[in-house]
Amino acid sequence: MKDLFEKLKENRGPLGKYSKEAHGYFTFPKLEGDISNKMIFRGKERLVWSLNNYLGLANHPEVRKADSEGATKFGFGLPMGARMMSGNSNYHEQLESELSSFVSKEDTILLNFGYQGMSSAIDALVDRNDVIVYDSESHACILDGLRLHIGKRFVYPHNNIENLEKQLQRATKLVEQTGGAILVLTEGVFGMSGDQGKLKEIVELKKKYTFRLFVDDAHGIGTMGKTGAGTGEEQGVQDGIDIYFGTFAKSFALIGGFISSDEQVIDYLRYNMRSQIFAKSVPMPLVIGALKRLELIRNHPEYREKLWEITNALQSGLKEAGFEIGNTNSPVTPVYLNGTIPEATNMVLDLRENFDIFCSMVTYPVVPKGIIILRLIPSAVHTLENVKYTIESFSKIYSKLKSGQYQSDKVVAG
Repeated sequence: MKDLFEKLKENRGPLGKYSKEAHGYFTFPKLEGDISNKMIFRGKERLVWSLNNYLGLANHPEVRKADSEGATKFGFGLPMGARMMSGNSNYHEQLESELSSFVSKEDTILLNFGYQGMSSAIDALVDRNDVIVYDSESHACILDGLRLHIGKRFVYPHNNIENLEKQLQRATKLVEQTGGAILVLTEGVFGMSGDQGKLKEIVELKKKYTFRLFVDDAHGIGTMGKTGAGTGEEQGVQDGIDIYFGTFAKSFALIGGFISSDEQVIDYLRYNMRSQIFAKSVPMPLVIGALKRLELIRNHPEYREKLWEITNALQSGLKEAGFEIGNTNSPVTPVYLNGTIPEATNMVLDLRENFDIFCSMVTYPVVPKGIIILRLIPSAVHTLENVKYTIESFSKIYSKLKSGQYQSDKVVAG
């Protein structure tokens, strides 16, 4: 028999075992100053490509004013209590109504946290007789929701529509026996690889199979589509998405999220979604702030146009410079390199200390051994000069990586 604390000390987890060496620099770093293309890291200004501030709204003067006025007028305590019991307001309902109109759905429920809300929604929507079919690269919030499902679940390889159909065939046979239903889960834009989910092809399968489609469009809302209404709008199949999830943590540069669907489905979630029934309502300043952000997204397409100008320049420039960026067709820009964890560590250290570029590093166990991903998130507040400098800097560190300079314990100054 073991003491729980001793067990935790012995096994720190796949990421926790690196905490002593990584904490404060590679993990839990502190970026200070106004949220923008350049911020302060360890006392020095760096060009930042790691923030999901897609449209540059985090430090927009109208947003800052709305956030400040909302906090001054209402405080963060209002409304006090869970939404069902004492935490409702006209502003919450106004935001839900405006979001419904924006994404072309009948009704919407606000979520105090997107991650928590997604997991809880999956739990509420299905029972033991139902089958979930999901993409293998689904976000952790989806995977955690799947763990709550006590019925069957089938996974298909990322964006493999042929295999998805095979899983739908398996699921159909099963629910014919159980009397259950089928829920397909995927993402609008996959946050690691940047490629869009094949929503059009999935919706087409509805002609052959009976299922409902739930799309996590965290990275798509605000960035994709003619009006920014998301990846369904981008692919012309918004009507084919039965349950639409969006977060405020990306384009809105805020906290929280929402789910939009048919009125009866949202009403069901309001009365059955445990994370919202038993948790405090979204504080009023965040609701006021979200209303302002939504207004700016709807009325200022130039923010999205600037985001895509930077995105296209960055991605085309990287490819011209010989970098592999995968199949991304969204602002998310992964740069794939070959190397070990020590090489990745030294490379990122070099980027930050000698080139003043701050971007996220992804290595094993998130990706296979020998693969390094430098993940870049462009925004409307980046400049073409930022793009040019970054590509030039990446070319230099790539040469160092290939020549083996990052295999040593010390990084050679750039």
